[in-house]
Amino acid sequence: MANKITSRSENYSEWYNDLVKAADLAEHSSVRGCMVIKPYGYAIWEKMQAQLDKMFKETGHQNAYFPLLIPKSFLSKEAQHVDGFAKECAVVTHHRLKNSPDGKGVIVDPEAKLEEELIIRPTSETIIWNTYRDWIQSYRDLPLLINQWANVMRWELRTRLFLRTAEFLWQEGHTAHATAEEAIAETKQMLEVYATFAEEFMAIPVIKGVKSENERFAGALDTYCIEAMMQDGKALQAGTSHFLGQNFAKAFDVMFSTKENKQEYVWATSWGVSTRLMGALVMTHSDDDGLVLPPALAPIQVVMVPIYKTDEEYDLIVGKLNDLASALKIAGVTVKVDSDRQKKPGWKFAEWELKGVPVRIALGPRDLEQGNIEMARRDTKEKASLPIEGIVDKIAREVLPSIQSNLHQRALEMRNSRTYRADTYAEFKEILEQKGGFILAHWDGTPETEQKIKEETKATIRCIPLDSPSESGTCIYTGKPSERRVLFAEAY
Repeated sequence: MANKITSRSENYSEWYNDLVKAADLAEHSSVRGCMVIKPYGYAIWEKMQAQLDKMFKETGHQNAYFPLLIPKSFLSKEAQHVDGFAKECAVVTHHRLKNSPDGKGVIVDPEAKLEEELIIRPTSETIIWNTYRDWIQSYRDLPLLINQWANVMRWELRTRLFLRTAEFLWQEGHTAHATAEEAIAETKQMLEVYATFAEEFMAIPVIKGVKSENERFAGALDTYCIEAMMQDGKALQAGTSHFLGQNFAKAFDVMFSTKENKQEYVWATSWGVSTRLMGALVMTHSDDDGLVLPPALAPIQVVMVPIYKTDEEYDLIVGKLNDLASALKIAGVTVKVDSDRQKKPGWKFAEWELKGVPVRIALGPRDLEQGNIEMARRDTKEKASLPIEGIVDKIAREVLPSIQSNLHQRALEMRNSRTYRADTYAEFKEILEQKGGFILAHWDGTPETEQKIKEETKATIRCIPLDSPSESGTCIYTGKPSERRVLFAEAY
């Protein structure tokens, strides 16, 4: 299995592509720029979705669904928003096909042209705020806390599985509030939800921050984000939460009566994460032998492989493994007993290692006789012979939590070892060229300077870290005064 995968040191980009395909996560489809998420990949996404959905509902949000198609005129109502997405929009112009006159297939019926073109949603602010105008009349209707699980389309020219595809899956929260303070509090709360999910479930350490003006969401007043470092030192934006102010409320005339019976525009937020998180999961933890999955998101947390020669041994060992599997399931662990008789144990070991299953159990006749079982951890590749007695509690309460913690710690140490400070532009460029990683450096606060640095180095300001202390200095590019360091990196 491993020979299907290019090594990380040889070509990190090829390693990622090979791994996504070899581990059966996804593949390119016959539709340009779109992917097929395969069952094993979708099972991981379902685990992410279930946990995030629980966290959203615990913070008072409800799910709804809005149309895939958006009238073109809606996108014209918020100038910054349409500028931000205009080049990425797929447009529906006709509503019918007909048989070709030459009998070869079908053609678009020219008489079926739409009166107004429809946009396949690149994001749903416009259609949702047009709807909210009817839902919100009074302060009693606020706050309105809605989330949508959906697909969106952005016409990407260069695509990579999970990281950047024309169509992808995501959730998008859209909330309305009576005051700016409430909306800002919501924006920050959802940032914390995303950070908690990344740290505790994905085992990915993240830096929380605010985007610069150049990197801000189109139509937002402020964009908060979580940034993660991949093993090649590049940054990946793992989630964003936007304070939209009253921009969309004014564009779609969404007003409410206050307690004093005055008419005011509502204050808005939006926030989202996507299947891009799958790419982050792969690139943060995996190795040259395949996926490495944190137990909290692994579709299968423990796989059991029987070792046998005779039918009698097979029945005896599979029976014992099924008993252990039942006990583990009661303890809340997801288990698979790989009893397929067509494949040899060595093949199974390599296959489940490739798929990143956190714990592998092997049991043979001699083990059973001695009351032992072989356990292998995917994160450290350590193997141990352990007593069968007590193995269920050990795996559920000790081993799986240990793997989860170890993966987070390992990723944190990797990020810390590749985070640098630069005080001059020469030093900044040297770090980027020779080391890569995150660079904390002073910036004069202007979009022009940020753009010049990006053009010359490909590095962007990933965020202004929320925990960044005040520190007087001078911009690495212009030498102008700066109040704090910001986080630069090349990014996906």
